[in-house]
Amino acid sequence: MITRTACQVLQRRFASAAEAMRPPVAEVRTWRNTVFSREQARQRALYPRIEKIEVSMQGPGLDGTLLIMNKGMSTPLSCARHLTEHHVTNSALALVDGELWPLHRPLTHSCSLTLLTFKDSDPTLVNQAYWRSCAALLGQVLETAFKDDFTVELLTIPEVPVTSGAFCCDVVLDPQLDSWTPSEESLRSLTRGAQQLIHQDLVWEPLEVVPSVALEVFTHSRCKQEEVEQKAAQNPKGTVMLYRCGDHVLLSGGPLVARTGMCFQYEVTALHSLGQGPCGLHRRAQGLSLPLQLQAHHTVWRKLQQRAKKPMELPGPGEVTPPSPAHSAPPLSSQ
Repeated sequence: MITRTACQVLQRRFASAAEAMRPPVAEVRTWRNTVFSREQARQRALYPRIEKIEVSMQGPGLDGTLLIMNKGMSTPLSCARHLTEHHVTNSALALVDGELWPLHRPLTHSCSLTLLTFKDSDPTLVNQAYWRSCAALLGQVLETAFKDDFTVELLTIPEVPVTSGAFCCDVVLDPQLDSWTPSEESLRSLTRGAQQLIHQDLVWEPLEVVPSVALEVFTHSRCKQEEVEQKAAQNPKGTVMLYRCGDHVLLSGGPLVARTGMCFQYEVTALHSLGQGPCGLHRRAQGLSLPLQLQAHHTVWRKLQQRAKKPMELPGPGEVTPPSPAHSAPPLSSQ
């Protein structure tokens, strides 16, 4: 029997070979969606019979509220729908027995449930999930921004505190673009792409999987396969969390908010070079956003924009060397 280590080595070799002849973005997305849907269906089939669980609601005006829900089927959002439209619209995340829980993740046991919003007395957890979600949205835009003309490799999303002033998404672009510096119009094109996804109000579907499934999802990406192994090793359960937003499947180091429509003001502010890394020239895309419930006056927003353009003082992924001087290039294709 082939050992797990040997399997991983073979998968990495296959991924490296696949990258050399990487198929078009649409084909990669179709593959990832197919594997995601197959695993999602398998997990749902683990609950062939409807079994009831008790969900004790916690929070202002909800203490003592008991809901009878369906094991493995009902989600925190399902519970919110039994309450009021306010809870459905404003809930971004949940706590299940004190554990952070995505709003669309099925409940698997009787539990206590707290719905979290941006206007809670302490919105720290929601704000961090929102920042992470905005970075995930930026990665989704970057992946298709260059159509099939140039390759795009999404790297690990840095965990950046909201107080830093900008969310980040690290990326490696096609080597042909190593000398490219994005123009203001290119950044506006990326912003328009993100705003289109926000307007669609797409759900971030969570799916917890074992590493072998995630490795299959990211067959065409050596960098992502390495990230899967790292995240699985750091998780006591040995699993990783995938999310799907529209036709985009991503790997996340923490929970995301419920849907893209929770974003309101959103702008891609900069794309900075980090230097050469293991996968090529590493770059850091940065952006700024505020949720629908927390809009800012245009004068305040302009000040926040200027802050979000400055390079984030974070260590780059892997060992990096200073990049060579960059040159301007044509703007990105419109979304």
